[in-house]
Amino acid sequence: MKVTVQTPNFAADVKLIDFIEKKLAKLEQFYDKIVFADVFLKVQKTSDKENKIVEILLSIPGDDLIVKKEARSFEVGTDECVQSLERQLKKRKQKQRAHL
Repeated sequence: MKVTVQTPNFAADVKLIDFIEKKLAKLEQFYDKIVFADVFLKVQKTSDKENKIVEILLSIPGDDLIVKKEARSFEVGTDECVQSLERQLKKRKQKQRAHL
C-alpha cells in the first residue's frame, strides 16, 4: 500500500510519518486489497487543546473510506482513525463473505 502524508502549513517530523505508516500497514491484516492511503495532518488555530486534525482517505476497490478525528496530538488522532478504519474494514469483509 502506498501512503501519502500531506501537511499543509507545517513540516512533519520523520518519526511522525514513520509512526503513521506503521499504523496503516497494520490495516492490511484486516483487508488485503487496500490500494493507497492519503493522510492529511492539519492544525486548527484555536485555543482548544484538541486542535490537531487527522484525516485518512483509504482507497479500496469499489469504494473509498474517509475518517477524520480531532485530538491533542497527531499520534492519538492517528490511533483513533486507524481503529475506526479497522472496524469498517472488518464489516466490509464480513459483508463480502455473506455475499459469496
